[in-house]
Amino acid sequence: MADEFKTGTCGVDHVGLSVCDLVSTRRFFCDCLGWRIVAERADYPGVFVSDGHDLVTLWQVESPGKAIPFNRRASVGLHHLALAVVDQIGLDTLYKRVLSWPGVVVEFGPEPSGAGPEIHFIVREPSGVRIEFAFDPRLEDARKVR
Repeated sequence: MADEFKTGTCGVDHVGLSVCDLVSTRRFFCDCLGWRIVAERADYPGVFVSDGHDLVTLWQVESPGKAIPFNRRASVGLHHLALAVVDQIGLDTLYKRVLSWPGVVVEFGPEPSGAGPEIHFIVREPSGVRIEFAFDPRLEDARKVR
């Protein structure tokens, strides 16, 4: 507890993503990944989605046709969103579902992260945000308890 006080923070409250197509990105998170909507802001517009552990806010950009796609090597900002997966079966199942989802671009399929043992894959969801899905067998038991 003392370490948390020293740092001034205790975790991520939420991650906010600007998206070109709020409807398609919401469908990706909710219909493909199984997240649920916990709040909406029609005036922005925005949607707050959660997997029961984490909260991501999705915000529609003002002029989707003029939006500049993110370049991970040239733009400052979110490089990617990394989401943990509980086990290898879950990672493989999720990859198959995401692989065929409309508008998703797969950067690479499941492979070791560096020297391993973590396994991960990265996709771009329908609005182009890079999302990494990762399973680390060293954390498997701890994540099942969450």
